[in-house]
Amino acid sequence: MEKVIERYKEIVIQIATPYNTGTGFFVDELDLIVTSEHVVRDNKTVVVDGLGFTRQLVKVLFTDAQYDLAFLAAPLNAKIPKSELHKSPDFKVGDAVLAVGEPFGLQYLTSQGQITNTDYKIDDMVFFEHEATMHPINSGGPVLNNKGEVLGVNTFILRNDKNVGFALPIKYLMTTFEAFKKGDGKTGCKCLSCNTIVFDDNPLQNICPNCNKKIDLPVLANEFVPVGIAQTVEGLLEENGFEVALARRGPNNWEIQQGSAIINISYYEKSGLIIGDAYLCTLPTQNIQPLYEYLLRQNHKIEGLTFSLKGSDVVLSLMIYDQYLNDETGHSLLKRLFESADDYDNILVEQFGAEWKVRNS
Repeated sequence: MEKVIERYKEIVIQIATPYNTGTGFFVDELDLIVTSEHVVRDNKTVVVDGLGFTRQLVKVLFTDAQYDLAFLAAPLNAKIPKSELHKSPDFKVGDAVLAVGEPFGLQYLTSQGQITNTDYKIDDMVFFEHEATMHPINSGGPVLNNKGEVLGVNTFILRNDKNVGFALPIKYLMTTFEAFKKGDGKTGCKCLSCNTIVFDDNPLQNICPNCNKKIDLPVLANEFVPVGIAQTVEGLLEENGFEVALARRGPNNWEIQQGSAIINISYYEKSGLIIGDAYLCTLPTQNIQPLYEYLLRQNHKIEGLTFSLKGSDVVLSLMIYDQYLNDETGHSLLKRLFESADDYDNILVEQFGAEWKVRNS
């Protein structure tokens, strides 16, 4: 399984919207990204990132709420290995499987287990159940056999108040793709009421022409409009030269890169706290004491910012309450965090032997 795990690091895709984060995977045979519908719901574009391409916005091409399945446009200028689809329904109880996921903000995660049920039925659909359970936000990632072939799309079902691993078998992916291809490049969705595939040339727009029920064509999704503190934070990010649409990581969360530093900004409504964490570098493998002493000295000197360690990461943090945030204070504080992060990571690496921060994989 180790070779399979390494190869799928490049195939798995991180997905983020203003409402959600999740996992997808690139299928070269179909030339698109596969994920779960609930991950990209109510969005016409989403942010994707991966090892084989730069972070970018891509179109939501198709959504199917019945199968909890969605197709996204392939990332531009991507170098992603070939994925293999296991199209035969010959897998059985006891077969080993590997579930893979990598939502934004979490490391590349894998979980091994066995298939425990090949005939779990919901309405007219048949899922397979497995022991390789994952966090719900890993929905949309692939479930693989020991040859590295995709058996299905990982989904999340809560049963008896427990998180259980379920997957949509690949046959549903392939039949959905064949129906989607008939649109000849148009975006579309499946009507939940009558299962008709409707494309964006539908003259009734968000009304199914077959049964007159409401549908949700991705191309007609409303653009996200931040309000309150989120609006203020996004305005400040734009003032500092960042592309906000690429920075969004679910509700009240943003991630940007300043030099080599990765900066996460989160707003916690219940407490009123806005926290900016700049992940500067990782600790050196030896002779750590001088770096510790330097960080302690700097914590006595710098105002409004604090150094800390999170695992092996050196983090520079800003904390402010929402009641004190306005355009003037916010601009100066964020600018200081960004500039300090860009300066300190160089000092820590060049003078104290720390290692450059790289994407967790």
